[in-house]
Amino acid sequence: MAERVIPLYDQRNPRAPALPIPRSVALAASDGPLLDRLQRPLRDLRISVTDRCNFRCSYCMPKEVFGKDYPYLPHADLLTFEEITRLARLFLAQGVRKIRLTGGEPLLRKDVERLVEMLAGLRTVDGMPPELTLTTNGSLLKRKARALRDAGLQRVTVSLDALDDAVFQRMNDVGFPVAQVLDGIAAAQDAGLAPIKVNMVVKRGTNDDQIVPMARHFRGSGIALRFIEYMDVGSSNGWCMDEVLPSAQVLARLQQTFALVPLQPSSPGETAERWGYAGADGRHDPALGEVGFISSVTQAFCRDCNRARLSTEGRLYLCLFAEQGYDLRAPLRSGASDTEITASLAAIWSQRADRYSEIRALLPPETRRAARRIEMSYIGG
Repeated sequence: MAERVIPLYDQRNPRAPALPIPRSVALAASDGPLLDRLQRPLRDLRISVTDRCNFRCSYCMPKEVFGKDYPYLPHADLLTFEEITRLARLFLAQGVRKIRLTGGEPLLRKDVERLVEMLAGLRTVDGMPPELTLTTNGSLLKRKARALRDAGLQRVTVSLDALDDAVFQRMNDVGFPVAQVLDGIAAAQDAGLAPIKVNMVVKRGTNDDQIVPMARHFRGSGIALRFIEYMDVGSSNGWCMDEVLPSAQVLARLQQTFALVPLQPSSPGETAERWGYAGADGRHDPALGEVGFISSVTQAFCRDCNRARLSTEGRLYLCLFAEQGYDLRAPLRSGASDTEITASLAAIWSQRADRYSEIRALLPPETRRAARRIEMSYIGG
């Protein structure tokens, strides 16, 4: 059967060539998971609900690029909550089990609690509620935590790059105090949004002196701290390898102060390498908690990546380091049926072969510099 092809141009990256969506393909077999070309299943959907953020972290939305005149997407271009929920339902039918809301800063999206409630009412192919999580900078979390939990959100991940207030304010570049983020984390704990994870992006020479203080603060708190290597996401953050502190060196610093033992991955496709604090007997003491290391630069985990990313305007990306996306908003708003959209999702995922982190070192430097990858603030982390 001839296939209908829709040529697409990513308006957030005008130099990207068209990405066609095959619209008439055989659906995935009902007795097995939908797999990409590297035999990776689709399990995790990350949905950006806004391209705006109230922080200006240098590794994500530096002021030099995202200034007061930056052209954010107009509201009419954003997917509505109903459109997001419809797409999420179709993704769940293809094997997705986990949905993460992200941004920008997702708590800036008006009435985001209503979206959470709508998504919480969906079911996986097994008839179970999806794992429903949200990543936030924590600035609005104290105000929103209880409402989010009541709406059906299960847990949150909070981005926090330093405990020292001066370091933290330099990194968020808007003078936001660390105490208010810590208050938000406490409110999330009180509301039952658990287990909470805290993500710290480590930049050599910027906040690496905060590694041990962060670990000491969250040890025994019931919160898992994860250290993330500074990554070359997007094209605006001025990334260079000199500012990357490899996870192996972060671990070595921690081991000078804490006894740590390796732990097994918590689930297939887990991005973080887990280490637990050891008790007096040398074994992991769950009461002391754990730390994690997300090492996309030095220890690529592409072969297990089971994540797709949906931008706030409905473009589907198959890799955090993608240059191009597929427009799902167009068929949504042109009257495409669930069957047609599902066929598109199956076709898109089945041809996926992305593994940028694995091949990064093989690419000529000029090729890496020339690439115009999608910004993290646009599709989330």
